[in-house]
Amino acid sequence: MKKIDGRCVGVDQGSHILFSDFEDDGEMWSGTGARAVRRRVDFAQAFIAIPSVQVSVSMWDMDQKTNFRADISAEDIAADGFTIVFKTWGDTRVARIRADWMAIGPVGFDDDWTL
Repeated sequence: MKKIDGRCVGVDQGSHILFSDFEDDGEMWSGTGARAVRRRVDFAQAFIAIPSVQVSVSMWDMDQKTNFRADISAEDIAADGFTIVFKTWGDTRVARIRADWMAIGPVGFDDDWTL
């Protein structure tokens, strides 16, 4: 369990279209097999320690003729950002994906100072 000093907790959040492959017949829409997209996200302000990050799919546009297979996660989480990873496999055809994310962690307090 992560414990955060309650004096100054920061919450950053955002939403990103990860890809829109149906417009140009991109790999996620036309391909088969294992496919992955990675997108780096930079926080508006760095946390003072590694935050907790949650990622979710907020919009998906998938071909109804194939199985829906999707995996979304956060990788390389650091105090200044992280990477969203979306994966699919098999014959799944994904036209586009929008991911929402939220990071919660400690941030500097205005009265903090160091020696």
